[in-house]
Amino acid sequence: MFAPAVGPAFALTNEEIAARVEQLRQSNQRWLQVDLSSQRLYAWEGDTPVYAVIVSTGKPSTPTVRGVFAIQSMHRTTRMRGADYDVPNVPWTMYFHRGYAIHGAYWHHNFGTPVSHGCVNVAVDHAEWFFNWSSIGTPVVVQE
Repeated sequence: MFAPAVGPAFALTNEEIAARVEQLRQSNQRWLQVDLSSQRLYAWEGDTPVYAVIVSTGKPSTPTVRGVFAIQSMHRTTRMRGADYDVPNVPWTMYFHRGYAIHGAYWHHNFGTPVSHGCVNVAVDHAEWFFNWSSIGTPVVVQE
């Protein structure tokens, strides 16, 4: 079974992330991949891609964390707050590392452009699909 990274995710090199991806591809496990360079979110079952959408990740001043994680908690709706934002009823939220989450975004339609405070923003209908397909412990790989 796949084990998520232990310790600071920022410490993983591109090679270490690639090695974890290779392990996941050789399994039959469900996993999520966030490609920061293409602004895409993929659902995989082993080496088979099953769903892909365009997303918006963190802007340069608030980047999305890179590394290998696992979904820690799932919420049909939640409130997200930070120093300069307070957003109620954020749908289909899956936290994968501290305050970082994959979630629906009803407040913008700029998918394909990094605009978030570090989360992975997904169109609401697609976020619901990922939420229903995933579970606690589903690996999440975030890479360039």
